Amino acid sequence: MLTVGVGDCKVSGAAEAVLATYALGSCIAVAVHDPVAAVGGLLHFMLPESSLNPAKARENPFLFADTGIPLLFHAAYELGAEKRRLLVRCVGGAQVMDRNGLFNIGKRNYLALRKILWRAGVMIHGEEIGGTASRTVRLEVATGRLWVHGAGTADRELVAPANGQGGH
Repeated sequence: MLTVGVGDCKVSGAAEAVLATYALGSCIAVAVHDPVAAVGGLLHFMLPESSLNPAKARENPFLFADTGIPLLFHAAYELGAEKRRLLVRCVGGAQVMDRNGLFNIGKRNYLALRKILWRAGVMIHGEEIGGTASRTVRLEVATGRLWVHGAGTADRELVAPANGQGGH
């Protein structure tokens, strides 16, 4: 099990690898998988825009959607993944500590994610976004299966459509 912490990213082409990230609240996990190259990657970003803290972004670009997402994709490409084959799924963006919606970090993270992927011509093939509970995510590199676990719920699979067409 390769653990992806907050503001972290891991990409692997090892069939036995399982990438996992824990306690996704307002943060968002972006999982990518190329079934042909058998490459999987997982990013756990915390904030929408690196302009919020440029010094922190230079130190750790994975903390932010606008710097972390492109790095996730490029790392997958370096291991043989191709953009046209990537299945992209996203989990998180809950409203956990901001019950009154004052900062809306989860929503802002999701909007930043959608904008970045739209500009890059990348479709989201599955998502579990919003709510008020934190989640844990596991990506099996060999199969591309993505498991989501929420507080008090059983593991469930976030399935990408077999035909590769998007859906939410």
